Amino acid sequence: MFCPIMTGEAGTGEKEYDAIQRFFIRPFFLSCTIGIPFCIFKMLFGVTAFRTGTPGFFALGWVVIVWACCDLAMNTGRSVFDLAGRAAPFEYCTIAQVGRLVHRPLVFLATDTLLSFIIICLMLWSGWITLLSPGELYLWYGATTLNLISLSLVSVYNEIRKA
Repeated sequence: MFCPIMTGEAGTGEKEYDAIQRFFIRPFFLSCTIGIPFCIFKMLFGVTAFRTGTPGFFALGWVVIVWACCDLAMNTGRSVFDLAGRAAPFEYCTIAQVGRLVHRPLVFLATDTLLSFIIICLMLWSGWITLLSPGELYLWYGATTLNLISLSLVSVYNEIRKA
């Protein structure tokens, strides 16, 4: 899932991309289809952990909720900067922002992606997904749909271009 074209950090110049590809690598598209859905997954995991009532999960839930809110603000900010035609002075998420300090934001962004997938798997395999309210389930479904459909669209488009 993580690749240079999906982060907007491809090594080749943007001139080589057509208009559709340029849209796919814009921070607005990436935030709306990857970053914000991942924030929703994190938030719902944090809420569910919080609800367990056990001290360890209660604390974990708060940490994950704060992390998700920070990442949501960063993704929203990246989108706003992109729509304003300006480069954002920060990364897509808190972990990538830490990576920026050591000049490796993409490695840290990939780590955030891995952690997000682990959270998704934990929610599914632990059965915690059944603890979500109907409204929370619709958020989960929407985030999943947006994330998977956009990934598929990009993949189909790239394969069509190869032909």
